Parts: sequence; structure tokens; C-alpha cells
Amino acid sequence: MKTNGARFLESLGIPFQLQEYEVDPNDLSAIAVANKIGMPPEQVFKTLLCAGIPTDRSSAVGRIFAVVPGNAELDFKKLSRASDLRKLEMAPLKDVQPLTGYIRGGVTIFGAKKAYPVFVDETVILFDKISVSAGARGVQIILTPADYLRAAEALNIPVQAIDLTKSGAPSLTTDSSLPRVEDHAGSHHQAHRSGKA
Repeated sequence: MKTNGARFLESLGIPFQLQEYEVDPNDLSAIAVANKIGMPPEQVFKTLLCAGIPTDRSSAVGRIFAVVPGNAELDFKKLSRASDLRKLEMAPLKDVQPLTGYIRGGVTIFGAKKAYPVFVDETVILFDKISVSAGARGVQIILTPADYLRAAEALNIPVQAIDLTKSGAPSLTTDSSLPRVEDHAGSHHQAHRSGKA
């Protein structure tokens, strides 16, 4: 099944593969998807639309995408510090489709109605391949983390790879021997060995 997300990647010449799976409407979790496509849950990233109040009060509501491993829980405090949005929470489910064009269980940053800033958990760079929704329930995109980040940059929105998960999950910030990925609007991804994203 060809999706808007897949068409977007094709338009950039980015290699990927589509992986279809049977949808269980009672369990749309990333862990269930990981089991169905045969990948570890930490390599199946879920895309969450979040909403908060901009610290500069430039608008009533600011929206961003948080992309985290399927087996991890988003840390809203970390995301808030990185995004300059306060009182961050998941966008109401009733708003997800009107704002993104996608339904729960099929949200992706690629081909969304509007390109919101993207915050990707830093563990994305640890894997040879990752999986994200292709923009429809039952279809995943499998690609390299570098290609995912390159495609995200092509949206011309801020993209950052930072620690986004709650304690208990491994963090690259505690191991200075591992490369870090940092990006700000319009800049290239840079790997460095220390510092804060």
C-alpha cells in the first residue's frame, strides 16, 4: 500500500521498505506493531503529536511531534525544556486527524497536513534500521536513522535528536563515548561527543 509518507520519501530519493501487518484495533501500541513486523520495540518509533503553550506567548497553542521508541515513555519535562513549550501534553485525540491528516496508530511526520517541529529520541542513532508509521494503520516504513533524519530536515522545520524518555531507559547523555546528534532549524546534523542537545 502506497501512503503519503512513502510518496514523500520517494520524492527525496530516500531508500526505504514498506512492511504491512494485520491491524488489531484493540491494540494499536508500538510494542504490538514491533511483534507483528518482527523488530525489537526499541527500533519501532512511535510519533506523538504534543501540544503546549509557547513560553514567548506568540500563540495560544504550540504543537510539536515527539518520536520515541515503542517501549519507552515520553518525558514531557525533557520535551518542554527542549521545545520552549510549557504545560506540554498529548494533543487531544479528536485533534490528531484534523491537524495531521492521520489517525491514531498511523501518525508520521512525513506527508502530514502541517510540518510541526520534530523532536526525536537520541537513541535513534544506535540502530542500523528503524521503523515508523507510513501514515496508515497496518503499514510501517523501515529505513536507516540517518535517512529518517535527512527526510525530517527536508520538511524545513526544526529537527532535534535529544533524550526524550523517562528514567529507566538508556540515555546517551550518560555515556560520553557515544556520538550525539543535534540539529537546529536549517543546520546539518552534527555528531559530537559531549554537551547538551
